[in-house]
Amino acid sequence: MTLPLLAYAPSSQNQRVEGYEVPGDEQSGIFALGQNHATEDVDALITAAYRQIFHEQQMLKSNRQVLLESQLRGNLISVKDFVRGLATSDAFRTWNYEVNSNYRFVELCVQRLLGRNVYDDKETLAWSIVLATKGVEGLVDALMGSEEYITSFGDSMVPYQRRRVLPQHGQGDLPFERVPRYTDDHLTELKSLGYDFSANRPLSQGDWMETPAGVRRAAGAVTAGLAIFLSLVVLATVLSWFGWIQI
Repeated sequence: MTLPLLAYAPSSQNQRVEGYEVPGDEQSGIFALGQNHATEDVDALITAAYRQIFHEQQMLKSNRQVLLESQLRGNLISVKDFVRGLATSDAFRTWNYEVNSNYRFVELCVQRLLGRNVYDDKETLAWSIVLATKGVEGLVDALMGSEEYITSFGDSMVPYQRRRVLPQHGQGDLPFERVPRYTDDHLTELKSLGYDFSANRPLSQGDWMETPAGVRRAAGAVTAGLAIFLSLVVLATVLSWFGWIQI
């Protein structure tokens, strides 16, 4: 039995009200494809999609989804399908899902797919239940199949951060693609391993890049175990050549 999405009340975020400000650098770029589009338009849209779905620091050559890009250029899939492919790719899962808690991953997906922050902890909990019961693909499908996504972006537009401009402020919100993907939980875990991030930590030559002793011992044990295993494999192979044992 599929659990229904828990109810949560939308709050008065900035993107839910009409904007009358003059467009400028604080406005998010909007990228969409019509029926007649140039190659340059597709290139710009693909770049915008990677920047929106992946973090700016995750825009690596190894994270490119070449097959999806080819299908989009050949009009075999829609922009919405391309965005979904990025959000369900192994690269996105590795960089965002596997290194975060379910709550933080839900916040990232809401930001990057719906173009806004979560309303409150109730919404985070509601989508976390979807993630726990349906997995990453189920969460992405639920977000992109919502009325909010369809109304805001449709099938031909890349999601973007809606209404970055803040009333009576000189600058807008920090773009989502520049927000760190980790939470305080990850920082706490690194500190427990011995890493020092304090402002007055010693920075003598070599200290700042030295791995903590506990991490070095664990890595040494793993390396020694692998060396013993490989040695046994080589020994067994040599003995099998002489017919002394059978593998």
